[in-house]
Amino acid sequence: MFGFWMTTELFRVNINNTRMNVKTDPRIKSIAQGSYERLLVESGLYVLKIQNDNEVVEEVFHDIDRNYIQFHFSLKGDAQFIFNKGAYHLQVTDENSLLLYNTQKDLPLHLWVQPGTRILSIVMTIQKFHALFSEDAGHIPFLSESFGEKKYYAQEMLTPNMAVVLSQLINYNLHPSIRRLYFKGKVLELIALYFNKTGDADLEQCPFLADEENVRRIKRAKEIIIEQMVEPPSLDQLAKEIGLSLKKLKEGFKQIYGDTVYGFLLDHKMEMARKLLESGKYNVNEVGLRVGYSTASHFISSFKKKYGTTPKKYVTSIS
Repeated sequence: MFGFWMTTELFRVNINNTRMNVKTDPRIKSIAQGSYERLLVESGLYVLKIQNDNEVVEEVFHDIDRNYIQFHFSLKGDAQFIFNKGAYHLQVTDENSLLLYNTQKDLPLHLWVQPGTRILSIVMTIQKFHALFSEDAGHIPFLSESFGEKKYYAQEMLTPNMAVVLSQLINYNLHPSIRRLYFKGKVLELIALYFNKTGDADLEQCPFLADEENVRRIKRAKEIIIEQMVEPPSLDQLAKEIGLSLKKLKEGFKQIYGDTVYGFLLDHKMEMARKLLESGKYNVNEVGLRVGYSTASHFISSFKKKYGTTPKKYVTSIS
């Protein structure tokens, strides 16, 4: 999960339902206050993590002016990008991407985010983006001299290689001293893969990922351990359930998610525990039981190892 190693801001957005008359839209049953994280990679380049873990539709706003290009990658779920005060929208479903750039007007982010949706967005100044392609700008339509004062958008499916990098951006287990460098490298790798149209890049380096069925099975393995995190299956049981050998399960999971099966599960448990503690609805013992720890001492030890503080002290620090 995203850690606390970069400049991170959590934006909680106050929603005024009368502003857009969204309650009259038949597609929207309930609108709730949305939140997202903004992570600064370097000047002129940042990432937005948008995730709706609630049971109602969330509405999110974020100001982005015309000096920036936007890449939105939907890992899971469904979101609608709203433009021109609700006059029109673009729908982006899971494993799809949306590129936005307009030289004529600002394109602030306005989203209706369905429950269970996860989106990772890269926002970069056009100057910084242009510098990446300064010698091959003609390869990118809106970087050519003939493009001029126009707008540009594109919707495309995520490739398996892009899905791998997105997973690595969200799930990692690295020493804090190299995380910023790793994150910047992965952001640039994702952009490079987005504009690489050959479709078969790096398959020799990672032949396992050339088989979309293998990727689908590994994704199912991730879903199973999250669904059964209180009593997760053994690796042998998990391998049988998804129809892969134990070796392929281990290697494939590491390639896609950048961690072992149980390492990934531990990070997921700790992230969920942190959110439960922040909700204020449960005590430490209850949170431990909800994420699969039979004893409070074991949960406290795992939480402290992950976050450097006990659950009780963590709650005190945010209250």
